[in-house]
This record gives sequence, C-alpha cells and structure tokens, in this order.
Amino acid sequence: MVLEEVGKPSPSAGEAVVQVHAAALTRDELSWPLERLPAIPSYEVSGTIAEVGAGVTDFEPGDVVYGLTGFERDGVAAQFAAIPAERLAGKPRLLSHVEASSMPLAGLSAMQGLFDHGRLEAGQRVLIHGGAGGVGALAVQLAKVRGAHVIATATGPRVAVAGDIGADEVIDHATDSFTVIDPVDLVFDTVGGSRLAGSPAVVIPGGRIVSVAERPRSGLGAKEGVEPIFFIVEPDADQLAELARLADKGDIRVLVDRIFSLDHAREAFQRLQSGDAIGKVVLTVRDATDVFAVGGG
Repeated sequence: MVLEEVGKPSPSAGEAVVQVHAAALTRDELSWPLERLPAIPSYEVSGTIAEVGAGVTDFEPGDVVYGLTGFERDGVAAQFAAIPAERLAGKPRLLSHVEASSMPLAGLSAMQGLFDHGRLEAGQRVLIHGGAGGVGALAVQLAKVRGAHVIATATGPRVAVAGDIGADEVIDHATDSFTVIDPVDLVFDTVGGSRLAGSPAVVIPGGRIVSVAERPRSGLGAKEGVEPIFFIVEPDADQLAELARLADKGDIRVLVDRIFSLDHAREAFQRLQSGDAIGKVVLTVRDATDVFAVGGG
C-alpha cells in the first residue's frame, strides 16, 4: 500500500466528483477479489460535491453528502472521488464527516438485513450476533427503533457497549451460551462461525436467519423450518436518507474506533485487521493543491 499522486477524476454522466473529507474502512476489503490492481480502497465517503456530470439534477457543487460507492470501482481513499450520484444522499446534519463516513455500509447492511431480508416487525424478538461491531451496533439500534426486543451476543469490552447502545439483553459469548434463550423470530448474524451454526436452535419455526458474515451451509435450519439467507449489501440512496434522518433525530449513533490521516492508511488497516477495533476506523483527507490517493497493489 502506497500513497501516490494521481489525476483528479472527471465525472462521467450520472456521476458526481466528491471532495472527500473522510473515508471509512471495512475490515476485509483488502482481500476482496478485484479484476485489476492497483486499486484505491475504502467505499464509504463523506464530503462535498465538487463537480457533477451530465444528467445529475439532485446535487450541485457545494452540497454536503455521504454515501457508499460501488465495490467494482476505485474507492474513496483520495482527495477527490467520482461516485455515481444515485449512491449519495445528504449528509446527516448533526454528524461530523468522520461519523457520517462510518455509517453507509454498516447502516445499509443492518437496515437491509433486518427489514428487507429479515422482515423484522415491531414486537418481534431478534438475536443479533456481534452486537457491538460496525454492522451489529447499528442493527441493535435500528431494531430498537422498530420496536423489537433485542438480544445481542458480544465478547470482552463489547458486552458493555452492546448494552449501552440499547440491547435489552446481552450475552457474553466467551462465557455463556445463547442457545438457552427463549425463541426469536430472527437471527441477524454479523460474525459467522459457531454462532451462525448454532442459531437454528433458537429460531421459531418459520423464522429467519440472515447473515452478512458468511453463506449459511446447505440445509442450515431446514429441520426447524427456518429460512437461511445470505446477502451482500446494495447501495440505496433512499435508505441512506432514512439513516440520516434517524441520526439527526438522535435515534442512532455510530461507533468510531480511531481516526488516521490519509498518509497513515497502512496503520489504519493494521488497526482494523488486529480485531481490537470497536467501531469504525476512518481516514481523514487533508485539503491540498495536489491530488493524492492511497493505492493497494
């Protein structure tokens, strides 16, 4: 991973060039398959519109936005990034750029996992594995907003964090078994492994197990009449706008672990991959005349 000078991007039709203020990182993104290298990492952005391409009518230069760019293209760990305008929304007014950049991927994953795929409704019970992780923490809060009874699994210092953000019950996975709880309508898994494998035991017949961590093994939950679902998050501007509305109401907040400058991106990824981070690791991008980007080769 190196810091190098590149050309400032120009917007194609339907795109906006965003002057990046903050870019959040995802733990496994350096291992995602890419058709070409080098590539610029980080796909969550908060910044200011610098230029718009043909056909863009929802934004204009100076608008403050946040969003999730496509995984198939260069990311946003740069001073400027060209992003499809349909993947942007107005930044939450009450959040800093660092906080706003921490929400798109985790917030959309939680919203889509709980409601689009998990069909969670008010009054239902949900078990969230990894309830203090990037996705899990927002899932706990979104489920509470919806009126669900929320049970979370976590370990170590994350146990207290999960309770602090609103979980009704928190199970320390290092010392206690979640399989003894009363049945739940939905399991939302952000961890995988043994927690995903053991989840059918606590789901009601006809309930759902939704995972963003790994694809459930074939037949998982079939005996119990449980539907296993795996999905990959999709950019959605309407859902980003709803997340911003909830953040501005104070209904949800993001957890930020540490902040690094763009020229310390290597250390930022090392922090993220250590497994010690609680919340998102974020890059801040300095203003300068030259255009720089972090590239991974």
